[in-house]
Amino acid sequence: RLFRTLVAAPIALPGVLFSASGISEFRRAKTTLDPLRPEAASSLVTTGVYQVTRNPMCVGLLCVLLAWAAFLSAPWALAGPALFVAYMTRFQILPEERALIRTFGDTYAAYKATVRRWL
Repeated sequence: RLFRTLVAAPIALPGVLFSASGISEFRRAKTTLDPLRPEAASSLVTTGVYQVTRNPMCVGLLCVLLAWAAFLSAPWALAGPALFVAYMTRFQILPEERALIRTFGDTYAAYKATVRRWL
């Protein structure tokens, strides 16, 4: 169990930091954190961790899921992270990208062209 924890922790920690950094940048920009209302964004955040990924909170959660799969030491546990990526891309990220294009236009398109969706 200790070995599995030592393997999982270095995967989970960056994930927690990615998510926390994403939240921090949104708060600093005083824009909405509500993932169900991306059209309510008052500013396009492109600083900090958003220079590395357009979706640091998703990347963070993915890392935690990968860490959990590593901790479980079971190949079937990798289905969770794979399903998470597929679900989030289809039902959260793609609709969010459409809303951000409508809200921020060419500025978001330029950002999208230079920063990756995941990593």
